This record gives sequence, structure tokens and C-alpha cells, in this order.
Amino acid sequence: MTTVVLADDQPLIRMGFRLVLGSTPDITVIGEADNGGQAVELAVRLDPDVVLMDVRMPGTDGIEATRQVVERAPRSRVLILTTFDLDEYAFAGLHAGASGFLLKDVEPAELISAIRTVARGDAVIAPRVTRRLLDTFASSLPGAPGPGAPLLDRLTPREREVLVQVATGRSNSEIAEQLFLSETTVKTHLGRVLTKLELRDRVQVVVFAFQNGLAPTAGS
Repeated sequence: MTTVVLADDQPLIRMGFRLVLGSTPDITVIGEADNGGQAVELAVRLDPDVVLMDVRMPGTDGIEATRQVVERAPRSRVLILTTFDLDEYAFAGLHAGASGFLLKDVEPAELISAIRTVARGDAVIAPRVTRRLLDTFASSLPGAPGPGAPLLDRLTPREREVLVQVATGRSNSEIAEQLFLSETTVKTHLGRVLTKLELRDRVQVVVFAFQNGLAPTAGS
């Protein structure tokens, strides 16, 4: 059973999520918060598998709450949800340690799948969000080497290709098709990328790519 805490300042939105998740036999909502501070308290006390975190809440916002959950309840994974397909906090949320980023208009089946994925220790970013992040941030990245530049020397050329493909928001199957590899081989390469770059999941790969100028610019 996957346990979930809902954090959103709008009761109707929480109710909608609770109804969707309540119809899923392997997911149960064990707590609800209407602000970031309460979300952190529930995560620490209840130790949920996943915290569904709204970005914009009164008091402690979703970004700071995510940072605190990652620090104080490290077993709990944070899945950020927002109304905006380019929220100014999107990149900050991923950088704070969120394991996923979805829009609130996500289809119920996609939301359930994302919760299961994050609970397994993987990560989810809506491709639409990733594309907008790339378009907005990639062109403004500094030309100087990023903080992880020395680690890049550990990667083989193929592993660098996989890293860049992940940064575009492509799934393993899409990367396999793009690079003419099997999906199993892509998973193997991605595992080595995570190990060599000392990263936790594919969300951190996206952040690493942004910080080190590896994310493709718009139209590339």
C-alpha cells in the first residue's frame, strides 16, 4: 500500500484528489495539510511514501516545504502539483529535491501512475513542463562550466547522450527509439549516469543538465 499526504490550501482540490486516490486499492491518503508547515509536520509524523505538494500556499510555500520534507523526512518523496504550466517556482521545486512535477489538470490515471512511480523511487516530470523549463532557462544558462563539470569526465559518450535525452523529458522507451537502443540498455546507461554523477533520480539529472549547460535550447 502506497501512503500519501495531500498538501493544498484549497479544500475542493484536496477533496478531488482524495476521491481519485480513494478509488485506487493500492493507494491510501493518510493525511491532509492546508499549508506547507503542516505538510512538513505530517510528513515527519506519518512518514508517507509520497507528499502531493501544492506550490502556492500561505505561510510556508510548497518549495520551502519540499526542502524541509527532503531534509527531515527523507524517505518521503515529494510530487509537486501546480495550476500553471510554467510556474516560476518549477525549477526551484525540482532543485529543492522534489521527485516529480505535474500539472493539476493531469488525467487521474496519469496522477495515479506518477504516485506509484515516485513511491518506487523513480521520478516524474510532465514533458510539457520540461519543455517549457528548457525553453525558459536553457538560453540563460551561463557559459562557464557548471558545478558538476568535473563529474562529466566520468561519463562515456553514450552515457552523455542518455543524460541529454533525459534532460529533454523523454521516457526510457523514447530514448531507446531515439538512440536505437533497447530499453534495457537505456536503463543500464541511466543507472551508470546516476552513479557516476552521484545523483538520486532522473529529476536530479534534469537539474544537473540545466546547471551545466547540457539542456538543449528551444527548437533543438
